[in-house]
Amino acid sequence: MQTAPHLENLPPYTPIEPFEVLSARYGRAPHEIIKLDANENPYGPSPRALSALARLEWAHIYPDPESRALRAALAEFLGVPMAHILAGAGADELIDLLLRVLLRPGERVLIAPPTFGMYAFDARLNGGEVIEIPRRPDFSLDLEAMAQAVSTYRPKAVLLASPNNPDGGLLDPDTLARLFTWPTLIVLDEAYIEFAEGGGRLGEALSNVRVPLERENVVVLRTFSKWAGLAGLRVGYGVFPAWLLPVLWKAKQPYNVNVAASAAAIASLEDLDRLAERVDRLRRERERLFTLLQTIPYLEPLPSQANFILCRVLDRPARALKEALAAAGIFVRYFDTPYLKNYLRISVGRPEHSDALIATLRRLGDDPQSA
Repeated sequence: MQTAPHLENLPPYTPIEPFEVLSARYGRAPHEIIKLDANENPYGPSPRALSALARLEWAHIYPDPESRALRAALAEFLGVPMAHILAGAGADELIDLLLRVLLRPGERVLIAPPTFGMYAFDARLNGGEVIEIPRRPDFSLDLEAMAQAVSTYRPKAVLLASPNNPDGGLLDPDTLARLFTWPTLIVLDEAYIEFAEGGGRLGEALSNVRVPLERENVVVLRTFSKWAGLAGLRVGYGVFPAWLLPVLWKAKQPYNVNVAASAAAIASLEDLDRLAERVDRLRRERERLFTLLQTIPYLEPLPSQANFILCRVLDRPARALKEALAAAGIFVRYFDTPYLKNYLRISVGRPEHSDALIATLRRLGDDPQSA
């Protein structure tokens, strides 16, 4: 017996581990761990979401396969017709679903690394090939090279995040306008848009969720994981042009959004003022943390429009620094890849998390051998 040949050499995606695994591995109680490695919201779900979970009445009944109540609430929130919205078990599921219906074996997608690893992973998982046009040293897109690649390779989709993970850069309106004219599907992942400056209460002024109503080659994906603190429940959504929806509905798993995730997401949309205040708190803490990181002589932080900050490590291996921080109970993400050599990505936490991180970084700076 044999698995599908294209999966034999598929590089695995490396996920971040939860509190209980880190607790067991490092011998620290979960409340002693400062988890800044997965861009999670340190304030957790809103009180209304927690209350909705506590009152959950129909957990023994399969969920609505069309997520109608959630999609109706999203339609009101976004000002987008419900018919254009599809909900998923996180935006990750929708990326996989979209590539599953788009790609035949050997067909291509285009990405601009460094970026979210699931784009390439899901393309290869579904038998596709990945064309990579690296970002410039400042992490901006090389639009000329990308346009040439679209012309040469005719990819079925271009997958981009705005703000981008891991650098936190936001695509400007002129760049987006140019991308939307390309003769391919533009998949715009707005997982972090709520944290961008100038976007209003929850990113509404910067979001492109209405573009798929006007352009047949644009999809916009968003999630409740970050701004609403529901990462553990896995609930996201996409706004799609009309021509894509019939095949997506046929191809998706019937009960993909569970009843707990749906209830918590709907309750979050009824608690926007509180969640917007938390997002604003994280924006302010991001700026404070950025200023503090600039005082660490062996780090070079990049400005970010997301809820994380990418830092180049200047005089020591990033992996060793990550491990030294982990030994102190502080967990961050490190990168050492062809497109991102010797970097740490630090999620924005509560002020006390930033203070503990900076104190530890200063101590490690005084004793480089410990990192």
